[in-house]
Amino acid sequence: MKMNPSILLLPALLALSSGVAVAQTYDTQHGYRYRDYADPAYGYRDAYPQIEAAPQPYEGQPEVGTYQLQQPYQPYGPNQALQQPAPAAPPAGDPPVAANPPAPVVPALVPATFIAQANDAVLPDSLKRSGKQAIPAIARLQILLDRANVSPGVIDGMSGGNLAKAVSALENMNGMPSTGRMGPQIDAILASFGERPVLVPYVITAADAAGPFVPTIPKDYGEMAQLPRLAYRNAGEALAERFHMDEGFLRRLNPGAGFAEGETITVADVGPPAKTKVYHLVADSAARQLLGYDQQWNLVVAYPATIGSTDMPSPSGIHAVKAIAIDPVYWYRPKVNFQQGKNDKALKLAPGPNGPVGAVWIGLDKPTYGIHGTPEPSRIDKTNSHGCLRLTNWDANELAHLVRPGVDVEFVDPARTASVAPAAPPTVAPAEQPMPPPLAQ
Repeated sequence: MKMNPSILLLPALLALSSGVAVAQTYDTQHGYRYRDYADPAYGYRDAYPQIEAAPQPYEGQPEVGTYQLQQPYQPYGPNQALQQPAPAAPPAGDPPVAANPPAPVVPALVPATFIAQANDAVLPDSLKRSGKQAIPAIARLQILLDRANVSPGVIDGMSGGNLAKAVSALENMNGMPSTGRMGPQIDAILASFGERPVLVPYVITAADAAGPFVPTIPKDYGEMAQLPRLAYRNAGEALAERFHMDEGFLRRLNPGAGFAEGETITVADVGPPAKTKVYHLVADSAARQLLGYDQQWNLVVAYPATIGSTDMPSPSGIHAVKAIAIDPVYWYRPKVNFQQGKNDKALKLAPGPNGPVGAVWIGLDKPTYGIHGTPEPSRIDKTNSHGCLRLTNWDANELAHLVRPGVDVEFVDPARTASVAPAAPPTVAPAEQPMPPPLAQ
């Protein structure tokens, strides 16, 4: 259904007429634009207290005893030098077929040509939609953004909203106006991240191929609760997440691959995870992105995110990280959260990357709400959540090692909270309240 352009312009005209500072998101002329959340005009940042919360379990959330970081960091990406293939004789017979390989949905790639073009030092001139065909220059851009700590979501060689948001965040990170458009300055920033190939050979290890795997993951929570672990379905899915790739894209780059031990495949070299600690998080529901800042409010990481839904919105205002769990057990409590299907009784679901909260849970001080992973990384920012903030498993895993209990998390909703608030006059001292009041409805 086409909308009357005057209807779309009305909120902006009202904002201008009332002197209200409105957080900018996407516009068709300029692309993605971001409010500077560190700007004093946005709010009274120095007045925000640092909340020191001791990790402890609370109702309606996945639990692993106390919410603490349970395991040392096991990076999803190739943080050390990737294993190079050793010369070997061709394997005898046909390679094994991975369980449940997804049906191809896009035209087949010519892998050798695609890889060679992606490894050329050429980025796309624009981010126009690529349809259903992967483009080498787009894949290169996605991988370089990932190396720059600006997540594009799944690497699939196709342009879209998550890619434009990542480019805007990169501009923000480097003190440039956030337009979300390509240009010589973007090429120059990413040049230092492109000194080595972006698509490289990798030898599958015994651990990669060992599993255990669960070929079929049911959708029903009651059936899920019968499984000992909500693991990856096969080695292909596990390797795709390790290298931040769409599973279908990984398989199309490696036609005929069985993902068995000793096999050489082509993967994305996304580089090491971010190391700079995050002291402030801003969940921008308009941009559908989670932004992480250091102590001085410099943007250091950015992730595409699914943030709540109309029926179950995310919290508003400022909260704090309460506890962190890697590989969490999920406690389904229909009387506390929501009812899934016909499951009207509490259930304990085993941990695993294909569970409802994925591989990571970062609990907030508001019971039942948190930041977590997902079993469907390609659907980030394309579906709703039950009030929580959902990231890809690898982005949630990285973030879990950058934050600590007490880090503030601000949910920015331009319809109700501080994103739409009168700018503070320069001469006015910070008020006692933690943030400007919302506009009257």
